[in-house]
Amino acid sequence: MHPFYAFCHLCFKFDSPKVIIMKKLTAIIAFISIAWVGGAQTTANTTTAKDAKTAAAPPEVLQIKEFEHDFGKIPQGKPVFYYFEIANTGTTPLKLDNVQASCGCTTPEWNREAIAAGASDKIKVGYNAAAEGNFEKYITITYNGDQSKQIKIKGTVWKAPLGSAPANASVQILKQQNN
Repeated sequence: MHPFYAFCHLCFKFDSPKVIIMKKLTAIIAFISIAWVGGAQTTANTTTAKDAKTAAAPPEVLQIKEFEHDFGKIPQGKPVFYYFEIANTGTTPLKLDNVQASCGCTTPEWNREAIAAGASDKIKVGYNAAAEGNFEKYITITYNGDQSKQIKIKGTVWKAPLGSAPANASVQILKQQNN
């Protein structure tokens, strides 16, 4: 007889069908118990993590009246500006850490001082309409250290005439007659 079979034969008695059924039943119950306990631990940890995220999320204190402004059609080479109205709905002063545009053709200007609780202010956003065509620019407002929101400007730049007015042939004729 092979040594492994001899060892198994000493540990397990394979001759009784009742013993085999009992071993299978015990193994199934043990597996179900371990799965149930493991599942309960995972569910408890997940619930705790969700509660921690909810509790850690700071309250929303920056209110923006409009998140988007459409300049419509603007002539090429003419800078345009818009004032986004913001308000501090919190109970402590609100500090705008940075207001950054997605490109150099958009220039945001804002008050570097903290906005008092319940007070409001404005962010001036300028756009240099140098390139012809549609545009859509995003401005990111970072406040209170780690919070941020985005506002957007958009519009269409149309090609303006080269001169201030088209040449008028009638004016040239009058000038020649007066000379």
